[in-house]
Amino acid sequence: MGDPIGNDIAPPPAPSRKWYWIRRAIAGAFLLFALLILWLALTAPLSKSLQPIVPPQLTLTTSDGVPIARNGAIVDLPVDMDTLPPHVAQAFMAIEDRRFYSHWGVDPRGLARAAWNNATGGGTQGGSTITQQLAKFTFLTPERSMTRKARELLIAFWLEARLSKDDILERYLSNAYFGENIYGLRAASMYYFYRKPENLTLAQAAMLAGVVQSPSRLAPTRHPKNAAKRAKMVLNAMVAAGYLTEEKAAAVRMPRTDVRLKNDLPSGTYFADWAMPQARELTEQSYAKQTIATTLDSKLQEAARRAVGRAPLGKAQVALVAMRTNGEVVAMIGGRSYKDSSFNRATQAKRQPGSTFKLFVYLAALRAGMTPDSIIDDSPIETGLYQPKNSGDSYRGEITLREAFARSSNVAAVRLYNQVGSAAVLRAARDLGIESPLARDDPSLALGTSGVTLLELTSAYAAVAANNRPITPTAFAAEKPGWFDYITNPQRSLGSGHHAMMEDMLSAAVKDGTARNARLRIASFGKTGTSQNNRDALFIGYAGDLVVGVWVGNDDNSPLKGVNGGGTPARIWADFMSRAVKGAAPAAAPKPAPKPAEDPDPEGPVEPLDLPDIPDLPIGIEGTEVRINREKGVSVSTEIEGIPIDLTLDKQGIDVRQREPADKQR
Repeated sequence: MGDPIGNDIAPPPAPSRKWYWIRRAIAGAFLLFALLILWLALTAPLSKSLQPIVPPQLTLTTSDGVPIARNGAIVDLPVDMDTLPPHVAQAFMAIEDRRFYSHWGVDPRGLARAAWNNATGGGTQGGSTITQQLAKFTFLTPERSMTRKARELLIAFWLEARLSKDDILERYLSNAYFGENIYGLRAASMYYFYRKPENLTLAQAAMLAGVVQSPSRLAPTRHPKNAAKRAKMVLNAMVAAGYLTEEKAAAVRMPRTDVRLKNDLPSGTYFADWAMPQARELTEQSYAKQTIATTLDSKLQEAARRAVGRAPLGKAQVALVAMRTNGEVVAMIGGRSYKDSSFNRATQAKRQPGSTFKLFVYLAALRAGMTPDSIIDDSPIETGLYQPKNSGDSYRGEITLREAFARSSNVAAVRLYNQVGSAAVLRAARDLGIESPLARDDPSLALGTSGVTLLELTSAYAAVAANNRPITPTAFAAEKPGWFDYITNPQRSLGSGHHAMMEDMLSAAVKDGTARNARLRIASFGKTGTSQNNRDALFIGYAGDLVVGVWVGNDDNSPLKGVNGGGTPARIWADFMSRAVKGAAPAAAPKPAPKPAEDPDPEGPVEPLDLPDIPDLPIGIEGTEVRINREKGVSVSTEIEGIPIDLTLDKQGIDVRQREPADKQR
């Protein structure tokens, strides 16, 4: 039916599909923006901007309070805008973000100016606001990418929405980098001018504000001319911003630095590099500088240094770890020179432990029911794919476990490994604290072919010394465990009688075996180790309440010349223990008799003055004639397989000659 007036009403036009898709795109953009804001809320917590962006300075001392290392940035407490002089904030805003109080985190005019300046060759210039800079060095990495820049813009908006302008400025000033490893305005003002930020002069504030752009190039201690030039630019910017008059800016004299805080401690040592991560975990995250006492004993560290320094090492490297039976490390040598190489061979190098690994094989054998008096075959292995040999091809047939351990029989260790099984040996090693990967079902493991660190190996021997496993090495005083610790992290003894039997064999190695060079006046226990082709030489042992491991080797894993575990490492160990443990030093050698008033031959041998003259004494021993003569020395006439031999021992050495038969002598 038509319009009564006669005009038909046209139907409304159908909506354009173009606008339909525009509305959907706008809705999608808002949804994406909302998701981004939610993502920022989860990944960029505001509390992070209240924390120091770098670890604060931490000083480590020995157990008796002697500073040994200082590490970390120089930081201090945050500043408070209410207590700062107006010219301090004005200096930073004038040079870094003149419209700070009028924008919402991003300054389009500043971005456009920086883009134009960079495009026209006016030099590289940044357009980041103070809020963007706070977002960058608080939440983001220093990478240069569009993704990072987008995150920076989003976080800047987020900060502006959640914080006041004064809060943002406080956090910026408290975290900005000022060179010389200094973070934050308070630390910078104290370092460069020995003055609190609340007392900074206009000139000092201008110079510090100028440093932020390029701390390495503008630090006033290293580049005073550059810093002064930049400070004048800051003053001119303050004039342009209306904070200063030209007359007042022109009257400002450049300040002089007043550096009183000097660091004369190294940032690292072998021990400090190992201890510092533990110290960071112990300290709460804060702006305050902290000093923490370690377990390092300055006297024992010096004794370790001297023992290593006296050893005939040639060009080889050396490492030493000394700890109490509860795991507190009291001395550490990680190499011959930290200056030449900071690589810590005591904690980082995984080297073959050689026969020191036999500790775990024999513990597994004891757990399987054997004893030190059990018999093991020490004859050559001539079957199977793996046929190791004893050192010097020396074999003794049927011997006790005690003798096999003391003399470090390789074939006996492999036979024990095969008897008890790979799993039992691995379990013994893990129980005593070895965490490095170990070969499974490989008989060569019995001879120490899997790499471990000296620190974990020494800790395993500490577990035997303490009869308490496992022992965790630590650089800080170990707390005595309470009843709750025993429930949640129980430590266990070696087992019924196993501790005493293990010490029986460790003692035999020192008294009668390969570790005789480690003998002390007091009871000592230990094991030597030499890896294949003499690439590593070790001795791990304990006496008193000290457990000490010594390693000698070459960094390139080349063979050592004439060095084995029972030689240089054992002697270093004994030298150190003689000074570290009271009463451990071997009995002093008798003092030589005083020289006579007249010595006709001062370069000759020292003659015994407390013995009468000894005549020529013929001594017959089953067909052997021995003659002792003061002038001619000792001569022996005997026969070896029917061949007459004359042997003479005098101050010139040993002379062996074949003697003519009696009938020919005639």
